[in-house]
Amino acid sequence: MSLRAHPVEETATLPDGREVIVRIGLLDDPYIKRRENDTITLDLVIGDEVEATVETVLEPEHESEARALAREVAAKLSAGELEPTAGSIEHIALTIPG
Repeated sequence: MSLRAHPVEETATLPDGREVIVRIGLLDDPYIKRRENDTITLDLVIGDEVEATVETVLEPEHESEARALAREVAAKLSAGELEPTAGSIEHIALTIPG
């Protein structure tokens, strides 16, 4: 199993009541073959809109680390410690939970 084939998703409820999906998986880039793409992104999706996308330092094989990161981001979004913006989540995306 890897993030290349199976993205990780966690759902959180923001303090204002909106639901956000925290998704960590392979960057969808039609110009790069999937097997050659190693870019893993953290996306925040509210409704049908992607609110934020940032690159992570994770590799496609870091599935358990991605799950831990998604849980951490979801918990902090629910608690109001993070805003659903790229600027707010970027620093967390640059760590490997561990």
